[in-house]
Amino acid sequence: MSFIHVTPESHFPIQNLPYGVFSTADNAKHRIGVAIGDHILDLSVVKGLFDGPALSKEQHVFDEPTLNAFMGLGRTAWQEARATLQKMLSESDATLRDNADLRARAFVTQSSATMHLPAKIGDYTDFYSSRQHAINVGTMFRGPDNALMPNWTHLPVGYHGRASSVVVSGTPITRPKGQMRPDESQPPVFGACKLLDIELEMGFFTGPATKLGESVPISKTDDYIFGMVLMNDWSARDIQKWEYVPLGPFLGKSFGTTISPWVVTMDALRPFAVPNAAQDPTPLPYLQHSDNFTFDIKLEVALNCPDLPKPATVSRSNFKVTKKSLRIDCNSG
Repeated sequence: MSFIHVTPESHFPIQNLPYGVFSTADNAKHRIGVAIGDHILDLSVVKGLFDGPALSKEQHVFDEPTLNAFMGLGRTAWQEARATLQKMLSESDATLRDNADLRARAFVTQSSATMHLPAKIGDYTDFYSSRQHAINVGTMFRGPDNALMPNWTHLPVGYHGRASSVVVSGTPITRPKGQMRPDESQPPVFGACKLLDIELEMGFFTGPATKLGESVPISKTDDYIFGMVLMNDWSARDIQKWEYVPLGPFLGKSFGTTISPWVVTMDALRPFAVPNAAQDPTPLPYLQHSDNFTFDIKLEVALNCPDLPKPATVSRSNFKVTKKSLRIDCNSG
């Protein structure tokens, strides 16, 4: 339990502690924070409390405007930071609980904060991990008889997205324009997308850098995956359908990708681990791993617009239905 009041329905109990980047009206500097209840703990204020062997000489990472430097420290530092945070926020620890001046400087309410991208994103890969989604989109573009391409069952299909258009939740998205061919008997036309779509996805951030040409063995991927965010892969289906052959999506996907501001760490997700979906056919040896699990994360999409009296749920899913595990994606990405 935390000395910070957390309601039962809150997504931010002491067991979670996701990382994000925020600013406030009285301090425009982007700071790293951790969500606890309705509050944010400003890690730049309490950086001196991270005095363990992995972080005592790396406290400066909590002064950075993004999570990149912290994520680059690796799993030992991530786990030490989590243990330190849970200790300082627990109701049994007096360090913050009984220091009114430090508490006043260290905590801000989430309602008073503006959230920003949690990291500087140098690159991003979009994986095609859901069989149902692959079949649905394949049917849309190629018909039901040729919906799932032969390689999909053997390897993690993915493409490089446009990192510069990844934005944090709440950022407006402009309807894209491009070439499309709505009538296959006529030449293509240029105009605004008429088939703007969404894709409910989850993204993951990786930490320590690798050298050019260096690959990460699948047995070591846990040391590289920092945490996960919700993601909306905006898609202009009419533009995408016309352009994607032979090299894949381009302008139909590059105009915007939205992610949530909070990064939930892998250690926070561990209690929700479940067996991964069966792999058929068996992956090649380089994609096999012994601790074969994914996460039971319930996902939902609701449509909210002025014409509706309340948000309308349009989709429900679960992360555990994805066929390719995070380790396979990390190894291949």
